Amino acid sequence: MERLHSRRRRLLSEINVVPYIDVMLVLLVIFIITAPLLAQGIKVDLPKLSARLLDPKSKEPLVVSVDKEGRYYLSVSASPSSPLNTSDLVHKVSVHLRQDKTRPVLLNGDEGVSYGKVVYAMTLLQKAGAESVGLVTQSPESRKPFKIPPK
Repeated sequence: MERLHSRRRRLLSEINVVPYIDVMLVLLVIFIITAPLLAQGIKVDLPKLSARLLDPKSKEPLVVSVDKEGRYYLSVSASPSSPLNTSDLVHKVSVHLRQDKTRPVLLNGDEGVSYGKVVYAMTLLQKAGAESVGLVTQSPESRKPFKIPPK
């Protein structure tokens, strides 16, 4: 009787990990394929909730403004309230930046102007030699609250 008992097979209590490895390899392949697709795009530094104020002791910045009609103005030109064409804007900004490369350059765009006009102004400033361009913003506290017009 003891012989019959000893010849019986013992139960194996091991986990078969081969199916788990297969699943992990499939997931790995999926992530390898989809990761480059998710990473495409343009790197954008998103604005923070509160903007840093300019140091009052710093040099007077060059401020380029874009109005609702898409006209360009320069704060340090002979007549800052008259619009400039693009070639004059590039020329005047480049003259000022050649005199002082560390002078800050700011772009002030009207809320109603198209995004393309603001981006075009940034490319003009880049052509003029501006290494970085700051965007002028208005703090949320100073803005008028949005009101829904009555029907």
